[in-house]
Amino acid sequence: MKNILSQFAILNEVGEPKPLKIGIINDSFIVPAKHAGEKSYFLQRINHHIFQNVEGLQQNIQKVTTHIRHKLEAMGETDIERKVLELVPTKEGKLYYKTPEGDYWRVYVLIENAISQEKLTPASAELTGEAFGRFQCQLADLPFDELCESIPNFHNIEFRLWQLDEALKADVAGRKAACADIIAEIDKRREDMCMAERLFREGKLPKHINHCDTKVNNILFDEEGKPICIVDLDTVMPGFVLSDFGDFMRSAANTGQEDDKDLDNIHVDLEIFEAYTRGYLREATFLTDIEKSLLPYGCKLLSYMQTVRFFTDWLNGDTYYKIQYPEHNLVRTRAQLRLLEEQEKVEEQMKSIIARL
Repeated sequence: MKNILSQFAILNEVGEPKPLKIGIINDSFIVPAKHAGEKSYFLQRINHHIFQNVEGLQQNIQKVTTHIRHKLEAMGETDIERKVLELVPTKEGKLYYKTPEGDYWRVYVLIENAISQEKLTPASAELTGEAFGRFQCQLADLPFDELCESIPNFHNIEFRLWQLDEALKADVAGRKAACADIIAEIDKRREDMCMAERLFREGKLPKHINHCDTKVNNILFDEEGKPICIVDLDTVMPGFVLSDFGDFMRSAANTGQEDDKDLDNIHVDLEIFEAYTRGYLREATFLTDIEKSLLPYGCKLLSYMQTVRFFTDWLNGDTYYKIQYPEHNLVRTRAQLRLLEEQEKVEEQMKSIIARL
């Protein structure tokens, strides 16, 4: 570990790295400063099996953080080092270090005295909406085609449906026959759920730079509970704002769990929906009329997409998502499908809330 750290342009003395149990993709470590008042660091081993274009991934993060930093400076913001992540380059000026064994490592300056949250109240949901809306607004004038897709076709539902069709054809685990009801529910929504991609090709729906993992635990808060910085930028890439909005609602505005076995637990929490939307619309001033009108559709789209992804993995014999028991992906599929059905029931209410706000 000392050899890895020695490759980076760390200017002050640091102590031993301490493992940090966050996330399930990258390995993370806190590297504390040896002396009070000096910088500590955040060391990560990048999972290059998932993020196969590490150069593009790191360039994405550098472009986004530099753009946000310039925006904050132009606004006369103070304490900027706490409001945007800062990558530490290697001594050779690269944004990552590759070991002889083929592992990829990166270093950020640690944002001190910051906390993350797991649970939401309506008040914290509104603040979270503001934070993600502000993040998107800061990046709205950065052309989306300047960034690569760190995971190609990550939120492309046409691609996800193609993957499903391939899984149905192969049926490698012999599970297709018992799932006719799920297949029928997915099929009857195909055309509607591909609408965003069609509108983009027609020039009616723009793409922007999205976070693509809009969970409350990807925001750092200060001691008073105010958001200070958006983190976990690995999936920042071009996409539809509907995806970011819908992905947040898929988890935060679901009264059940993502893998709830009791489908009666699953409903849409309209209080959380309204609070987040209020904060989001207050800051996301760049949105076009069509984007605003399609935000409820974005909720359905991401629930549908996750239904498709879990079901595809079930058909493939559970090769992508980690499972805790044999039917886990099937349970996840049915839970996401129920959330979609619940969102369809309250779609008009969601539209009314957005129109009022």
